[in-house]
Amino acid sequence: MNIRFIDNMKRKYADYKAMSASEKRNYWKEWLISYSLYIFLIIAIIGIAIYKPSFIAPRSLINMLSLTAAYLPVALGIAGCIVLTGTDLSAGRVVGLTACMSAALLQAADYPSKMFPGIPQFHPAIMIAGTLVIVMIVGAVIGLVNGFSVAKFGLHPFIVTLATQLILYTILLLYIQQGNNNGIAISGLADNYRNFVVGNPPLLTFGEIKIPNYVIYAVLLTVLMWFIWNKTTFGKNMFALGANEEAARVSGVNVFATTIAVFALAGAMYGWAGFVESARIASNTANTGVNYELDAIAACVIGGVSFVGGIGKISGIVIGVIMLRLIFVALPLVGMDQNLQYAIKGGIILFACALDMRKYLVKK
Repeated sequence: MNIRFIDNMKRKYADYKAMSASEKRNYWKEWLISYSLYIFLIIAIIGIAIYKPSFIAPRSLINMLSLTAAYLPVALGIAGCIVLTGTDLSAGRVVGLTACMSAALLQAADYPSKMFPGIPQFHPAIMIAGTLVIVMIVGAVIGLVNGFSVAKFGLHPFIVTLATQLILYTILLLYIQQGNNNGIAISGLADNYRNFVVGNPPLLTFGEIKIPNYVIYAVLLTVLMWFIWNKTTFGKNMFALGANEEAARVSGVNVFATTIAVFALAGAMYGWAGFVESARIASNTANTGVNYELDAIAACVIGGVSFVGGIGKISGIVIGVIMLRLIFVALPLVGMDQNLQYAIKGGIILFACALDMRKYLVKK
C-alpha cells in the first residue's frame, strides 16, 4: 500500500512538472477553491486555539471527541442517502423516537415514576441487548419505508423524509404521554445501561480523564461502515447507483433493493445513535434529536460527500463531524452567541454545496 501511494505521488509530481506556467496557476487556483472551506475552518480553529489555549487542553479535546462520537452514527447513516443523490430529513426524529424508547425500556426497576412499570425484568445484559436490537430494528423499518417510497414510487427523498419527520414527531408526542409518563422527560435510567454506554468505570482513560465507552463503539461502527462501503457488493452497488442510475441498472444492479437497503441501513444507524443519546443525556423529551440531520448533512458535505451522487468517503465524514464539533465547541469560548450556530451551519452547508456543484460543472 505504501509503495502504491509513493508511486501515485511520483506520478502526480511528474504530471505537475510537465504543466505549463498557466496550467500550474489554474491548478493552484482550483485547489484553493476546492479546499477553501477546509482552509477557512482550520485557520479558524488555529486562531481560537491561540486566543483560548484551554480550547486544546486534554479535557476539552476529549469532550470534543465525545461529542463527535455521539453525532457520528447519524452522519454515517445519512451519508449513504446523499451518495444516492438524496437526503434524509427524518434522521433527527428517528433518533428522538429511539432515544425515548430506549429510556422507557431501560428505566431503573425501582424508579418511582417508571413509564411502564409492568415491563418484565430480565438480566441487565439481556435488557440492554434486547433494547438495542429493538430500537435499531425500529430505525431500520422506518428507513425501509422511506427507501420503499423512493424506489417504488419515484418520490424525491426530500419530500418522503420530510413527511416521515412530521409523522414521527406526532408519534413521539403521543408516545411520551403513554403509561405513567404524562408527557414529562423520561429519566431515571438504570445504572447498568448508563454504565454500558457512558462507562463507569470506562473501558479507556487518558491519564485521569475518562473516555466514554460510546467513543470506542463509534470507532468500531466507523470501521464496520468503511468495510460495508468499500469491501462489499452492496457498497459498490450504492456508489454505482449514485453515480449513474441507468448505467447501474444496465450493469445488473438491483436499483430497488439497493435503494431500500441504503435507507434501512441509515435508519439502523439512527437507532444506534438514539440508544447512545438516551443514556448520554439521561433525560429524554420530544425534542431529543432535533436538528441532528442538519449537523449530519453539514458534516457530510464538509467531508466531501457529494449531492451530485456517487462520491464520498468514510474518512471524509469523520473529518467533517470532527471539524463541525470543533467549531461549535469553540463558539462560546470566544464569547460568540451560541444561537448563531444555526446560521453558521446553514452557511457551511450552502458554501460546501456550492463548491461541490462548481466542481461538478467544471467536470462537465
